[in-house]
Amino acid sequence: MKYGSLILEKKEYVYLKRILNVSGYAGDFENQKSLKKLSEELKEAQIVDNENMPSDIIRFNSKATLVFENGLEKTLQLVIPTERDVQKNKISIMAPMGAALIGYAEGDTIIWDFPGGRHHLKIAIVNQEEITKGVNLVI
Repeated sequence: MKYGSLILEKKEYVYLKRILNVSGYAGDFENQKSLKKLSEELKEAQIVDNENMPSDIIRFNSKATLVFENGLEKTLQLVIPTERDVQKNKISIMAPMGAALIGYAEGDTIIWDFPGGRHHLKIAIVNQEEITKGVNLVI
C-alpha cells in the first residue's frame, strides 16, 4: 500500500461512516462481507482535509483504471449510491468493488473477496473527475 493505509478526505469519511451506519450492512452476504471489511479498514485510515488529499487517491467521483489478474483492464468511476449507473461504469461505494477501491492509491494492488471469489487487482491510473464539489454528501 503506497501510503501505508487508506486515505480519505474528512467530509467523505464522515459521509461514508454515516452511510455504513444507516445501511446496517444491508444486502446479500457478499455485500455485507465487503462493507464490514471496509468498516474495519476505516479504523486505520488517515483522514485529511481536502487541500491535503493526494491526487492519486481513489475518492468519490474518481475514475480508476484497474488491471485484473487475467490482464483485463477496466475503468470505473466511484460514486455515491444514488449516482450508480452500470452502463456508464459508475459503481457505488456500497458495491463490493466500490468498497474495495475507496482510499487506495494509484499503483496499489488490492486483494479483495468479491462475489465471484478472491481477486487481485492493480490500480493502474487514478483520475480526479469532479472532486466532491458536485457531490451532495448529505444522507
